[in-house]
Amino acid sequence: MSDAFHDRENTFEKQFANDETLRFRAAARRNKALALWIAELKGVSGEAAAKYAEDFVGAQIGKSDDDVAAALKDDLARAGVDLSDYRLRKKMGEEMAAALVSVKAGK
Repeated sequence: MSDAFHDRENTFEKQFANDETLRFRAAARRNKALALWIAELKGVSGEAAAKYAEDFVGAQIGKSDDDVAAALKDDLARAGVDLSDYRLRKKMGEEMAAALVSVKAGK
């Protein structure tokens, strides 16, 4: 009986670790898509947009969704671009949903 319990516990631990890995990868993907979108709103394109996205993703590792939103809002404010919190949060949700589908599909 004890072995069955430990097997079940190990299975749940592995599933939790897998779910966290998927969530981390999806969040990084979402943040990249958001950064590219923000770069477009700021009028930045090409290599400069790719560099901005890369730097943004690196700076947001381990940050909460609220921290990510605040960083994007601050960056937009510095660029003089007005964007509502609602529109930003909606886009964050859309990009996270797309990223989760992509990550779960192994893409």
